[in-house]
Amino acid sequence: MLKYLGRILLKGLVTILPIGLTLYLIYWLGVTLESVLSGPLHWVIDDRHYLPGMGLVAGLAVLFVMGMLVNAYLVRRVLRHGEQLVLKVPLVRTLYSAFRDLAKLVNTDRKSDMQSVVVVRCGDLRLLGFVTQEVAELPGIDAGQALVAVYLPMSYQIGGYTVYVPRDHLEPTTLTVETAMRIVLTGGLQNN
Repeated sequence: MLKYLGRILLKGLVTILPIGLTLYLIYWLGVTLESVLSGPLHWVIDDRHYLPGMGLVAGLAVLFVMGMLVNAYLVRRVLRHGEQLVLKVPLVRTLYSAFRDLAKLVNTDRKSDMQSVVVVRCGDLRLLGFVTQEVAELPGIDAGQALVAVYLPMSYQIGGYTVYVPRDHLEPTTLTVETAMRIVLTGGLQNN
């Protein structure tokens, strides 16, 4: 009887947890934007005219403007220069690189860095991966044949590996990147 109740509670937790975490993240982001940007807004707008939520609206406006500015050549160049400076500081370089790579997973352009989904044959094993470079080279290493760079993510977004394999070790699939990512990130437990 206790085992049955435990399973029911676990099913309820698994159902509510993603919804709850998503709502909490949205709430946290809204509260954070409001608290951070309400201070500077109070410098410009007196307390009588300030309405709750103006900090959130200002935050969304800042994000929109930054998104538009990134398209400008000069801004991209300044950001690239700033990034080079940041990458020279040892601890900051590690943290920044990790956050930058995580942000790149949220693809903002139509073209994905992950070009297609493939199966990498490794003996009797089949590994689901994402082609990141159709023609890849390892600097300083002559492989003697053309290689393909394939990213093999680990389940539950713990990390992953980039492998460089000959094209004949790959099997194409008809999976979309989104479907394959869902399969990999859930350890194959996704719902169809």
